[in-house]
Amino acid sequence: MSDNKHTTTSGINIKEIYTSAKPMNEMPGEFPFTRGIQKDMYRGRLWTMRQYAGFSTAEESNKRYHYLLAQGTTGLSVAFDLPTQIGYDSDHDMAEGEVGKVGVAIDSLKDMEILFDGIELKNITTSMTINATASILLAMYIALAEKQGADLKQISGTIQNDILKEYAARGTYIYPPKPSMRLITDIFEFCSQEVPKWNTISISGYHIREAGSSAVQELAFTLANGKTYLKAAIDKGLDINIFAKRLSFFFNCHNNFFEEIAKFRAARRMWAKITKELGATDEKAQMLRFHTQTGGSTLTAQQPLNNVIRVTNQAMAAVLGGTQSLHTNGYDEALSLPTEAAAKIALRTQQIIAFESGVTDTVDPLAGSFFVENLTDEVEAAAWVYIDKIDAMGGSVNAIESDYMQNEIASAAYQYQKEIETGERISVGVNKFTQTEEGLTEVFNIDDSIRILQTEKLNRLKSQRDNTEVTASLKALEHAANGNENLMPFIIDAVEKYATLGEISDVMRKVFGEY
Repeated sequence: MSDNKHTTTSGINIKEIYTSAKPMNEMPGEFPFTRGIQKDMYRGRLWTMRQYAGFSTAEESNKRYHYLLAQGTTGLSVAFDLPTQIGYDSDHDMAEGEVGKVGVAIDSLKDMEILFDGIELKNITTSMTINATASILLAMYIALAEKQGADLKQISGTIQNDILKEYAARGTYIYPPKPSMRLITDIFEFCSQEVPKWNTISISGYHIREAGSSAVQELAFTLANGKTYLKAAIDKGLDINIFAKRLSFFFNCHNNFFEEIAKFRAARRMWAKITKELGATDEKAQMLRFHTQTGGSTLTAQQPLNNVIRVTNQAMAAVLGGTQSLHTNGYDEALSLPTEAAAKIALRTQQIIAFESGVTDTVDPLAGSFFVENLTDEVEAAAWVYIDKIDAMGGSVNAIESDYMQNEIASAAYQYQKEIETGERISVGVNKFTQTEEGLTEVFNIDDSIRILQTEKLNRLKSQRDNTEVTASLKALEHAANGNENLMPFIIDAVEKYATLGEISDVMRKVFGEY
């Protein structure tokens, strides 16, 4: 980089002064939605304050959900442990040492019932960060909603269900790309008919950024993946004006305040153009709706209370960028899962921005800023260069299978780390203004006894359920997977019979193979 002091993380040069910008002749709520997707934005309704939580057992996570709801959280967001994410029950050899560590362990519908005990699914929206096993977790959520007597046409929430970024950046995939894409489009089709208010995919730049990409790469690769999902659904015969309304996005918000705001504004404009080119005529099908999480990889273990300021800065950028929902990280997350104290201050950060800062009083308050408008244009132009390159390769699946995306992310991550290590880029408390004592003693850890508890629950479940029914439902699923029927009804049937997540995943491993 030429002059690191005056470039964004994507290498865009920042001029000393901006004296003009292209005239703004669009309004919020109008194509191409640069200025926001609602005419009145937060004057009409605040973003959803959706705190991401899940750890240990369903019982323990349920307590944290009740705590967050009591503190004023307006939507739940479920973190699942690694075995759940890659289709292994807690008693599987591959699950050892990971049960309940980075999220909650969900082995069967029984765990889902405990997870939401005392919480009416019809009264809340739930986001589930789950990809390879998204169809199974969604099936459990639907089965539970039905048991609670909820109208499936009314329940709402989101499953991440974004497998392409798993291959590119995160790694929790199970099956090869083609059957994975089939599962995703089966979910699109099923939900458009049966659960019409459910967001069937949250196309995620978050993990691309956490893997080390720049802001421009995060934007470009995310929208390129989105384009691939649109084309796959169109090829399946789905109407873009119907299913595109149920797509949402999930972005990261890092430290470079103005670059992040420009990224969100550019994202809306670019997605509007992409959907229109692919035939969307309904404005709601052209709108990019997104959830934001503050940058986990920006948090430092050194002087962790500094992270409160980082998170506030990032949350403010997300709000000024027009997010629909927001998760703020706990200040201690570089050390452990967030403690209750850290989770509370993270939520209070959002509430103070919402009710005390005044930034919600007008729509897109930075519109017309010479700097912000120019930066939005530059971020957009740089992202189109990547998207055009991916299009020329034949789309995201090819770009991933040829390792193009992975290599670009790795190169950006290396560059960033090198700048930290040489001191070219400042990280407060890490390579400047350091101190020996960190001053944080309370951390939150999960021990391995969780695996024993979950194994006992699994053994009890298997002795109490009707195993003949379970076997029959798994056989039916295997038969359907070998054909081309929509798999969701078969997965829901198996879940309702209390087949476990691992058993269902193994049926699909047998048919589809592993990647």
